Parts: sequence; structure tokens; C-alpha cells
Amino acid sequence: MAENLKGSEIIKLAGEIKEKIANGDTIYNFTIGDFDPNIFPIPSAYQDAIINAYKAGETNYPAANGIAELRKVLAQFIAEEQGLNYSAEEFLVAGGARPLIYAAYQAVVDRGEKVLFPVPSWNNNHYTHLAHGQQIFLQTTPENNFMPTANEIKPYLSEIGLLALCSPLNPTGTVFTAEDLKPICEAIVEENKRRGDQKPVYLLYDQIYWQITHGSTKHVDPVSLCPEIKPYTIYIDGLSKSLAATGVRVGWAFGPKKLINAMKSILGHIGAWAPKAEQVASAKYLAQKEEVNVFLNAFKQEINNRLKGFYEGMQDLKEAGYPVDAIAPQAAIYLTIKFDLVGKSFNGEKLNDMKDVTSFLLNEVGLAIVPFYAFGAPDTSPWFRLSVGTSTMDDIDACFKKLNRVLAELS
Repeated sequence: MAENLKGSEIIKLAGEIKEKIANGDTIYNFTIGDFDPNIFPIPSAYQDAIINAYKAGETNYPAANGIAELRKVLAQFIAEEQGLNYSAEEFLVAGGARPLIYAAYQAVVDRGEKVLFPVPSWNNNHYTHLAHGQQIFLQTTPENNFMPTANEIKPYLSEIGLLALCSPLNPTGTVFTAEDLKPICEAIVEENKRRGDQKPVYLLYDQIYWQITHGSTKHVDPVSLCPEIKPYTIYIDGLSKSLAATGVRVGWAFGPKKLINAMKSILGHIGAWAPKAEQVASAKYLAQKEEVNVFLNAFKQEINNRLKGFYEGMQDLKEAGYPVDAIAPQAAIYLTIKFDLVGKSFNGEKLNDMKDVTSFLLNEVGLAIVPFYAFGAPDTSPWFRLSVGTSTMDDIDACFKKLNRVLAELS
């Protein structure tokens, strides 16, 4: 299993970027779904709460499912913000979202069972492999903002054990609308009624970016739209993205108690807890609603300014006649952009495929972005993920000046 586990294309690209930076090259590195703490620090009140928790000696083992105080705050937080009613016992806290997704796959997917997930998407192929499941890739389209539809999903429901969805979506920054998500949920409910006493289809719903929405975008979730799907739905959530706290490692899952307890048992054996001090601090910080809202409003505005700047820059290039495009920002820290450059030549060298295009952008522009083929899309897909968590507003102007100059030299 380990020998056949594929490496990350993003980490591979990061190695090339690191080498170029070490050689003194100017690189606009927009590859990693992370934040530069010098640009996007965590909330100061949250930082103080973490420090104070360590000073207070909160350094022993936490409860296996998360400290009671935090789970109680999370249940109240989700009820108030999303209208979802789950008890504290239906929450599981861990060291970020990753171990929770891993535990969900291990708890739900039987060896050889089929897992359906849309692509591009983040890491579902790896989690399916780790669970010894069979992957079914559902290719999505730019016409639907790379989000899957019920009509695309329905043909597979009778043969799968798990459907993995994410909204806002990594890598696209696009979201489900209520009109698109509700029929998917209804189809799962209908399939499970058909199965009767047989094992149902479960839905893994990753909403880690749900608090970072832009403009008129509204986050939607399965149980709010279709209450009957509640017994089959596991939510994945956390503070990593909404508080720019990717290294603090506090995530949580919530869902049916039976599944949450199974996931707790799995994570208990591998010790994937969030550190106790961080859990104590998270409980204290999330209880300060006004403090949280002030931070989120300012944080989202800074993210949106960058996404909007990159989007407008791409549209200017498109209007100038270059074969590029972008999808307007909806949520998260990502912009979906297009460089349809295969077949073009630069300095006599032809760009034969998307790997050539990716290298061209890195080597000639210094623009480091992640191609969608790294997220399961076809090798021919001209679309890329651009992450703004490490960018400044000055980066936008500098990057597009160079892009304009280099694209003009293509033939």
C-alpha cells in the first residue's frame, strides 16, 4: 500500500520553487493553500489565549474526542451560525481536518468498496487508497464552476459506499448552490431507502472554508437543505482556514454518533489529537462572538481584495486577446484561472503539453501556480489553482506586468 501511494504534485512543484528562490530568482509563489503569518497573522486574542493556556499548564492529554468545553462551544457555534443541531457528543476534535477525513474513510469504506468524488478535488484519491477502496473520478466542467451535479452523480449511487464532496471547493474556490446540492442529497436519501437494511451510501461533506465567502456567495450544507440526509452525513470543519491558523491544528468533525465514535476509536489509537492548550484556547476564543466577527470581516476583505485583483488582471489579459480566463471569486482563498497555451512557442520552444505550460509560467514569468491535473483533472486541462494566502497587493501589479510582457512574446 505504501509503495503505491502517490506523492503530492504540489510538494514536487514546491521543491522546484524552493530551488529557484535559493538561486535568487523572483518567484510569485501562489501554490500552497496556506497563509504567510507576516501577511495574515492569527487573531491576536486567539494567540493570547493559546499562550495563556500553556502558561496555565494545559499540557496533559486531552480527552480522546476533544475537551468537553470545546465540543460544547462548537455545538453552540454551529447551531447559531448554520442552524444545525448536534450535541457535543456528536463532535470529534482532532489535529486539523486531515486526520478526521482519514478517520472518516477508515470508518466508512470497506476494503474494495467504491468511493465517488468529483475532480478536480483535494486528496480524495489518496484517502481512498489508504482505505483500500476503489476510486471513481467524476470529471466536472468549467461551465458548472467545476461543481458536480445530481445528474452526474446519480448513475453511480447504486454502486458506491461513500460520496466525498467539498464546498467551498479546494482547488477552485467555487461553491454549491442550494439548487445544485439539494437534489444530490435527495438522491442519496432515495438510494438509501432503496437499500433498506443494507449498508447505506454515506456523504462526507468538507466545509473547512465555509466561513470565507465573498460578495453575494452563501454557503449551503446538506442537512440544512435535506434533513433526511442527517443519518448519513459527516461534516469536516475547523479553524485552520477561517483564522489563518493552519499550523495551530484544531479541526473537528460532526455527524451521527455511531460514526463519530468509530472515528474517535481510530484516531485514539494513532493519537491525532489537537494539543490541549490549543483546544482550551479555541473554546475561549470562539465564545467571543464579537471578537470573531470583527476578525473574520477584516480577514475576508483582505482575501477578497487579492482575489478580485487577480481576477480583474486575468480579465484584462483576456480582453487584450490572450488565451486566458478566470472564474469570478466565490469563496475560500483560491482563484480558478486558465492558460490555454499548448501549441504556442516561446523563443522557438514549443509548449507541447500542460506540463510545458506550467514550467513556462514558472521559468519565464516566475508565476508558481498548481495545474488542475495535480487534483485529478485530465493532463490536458488548461486550468490552474492560484492561492492568495501568501500574496500582497503589490505582488498583483508586479506579476501582471511580467505576464503581459512574456505573453506578448509568444507565437
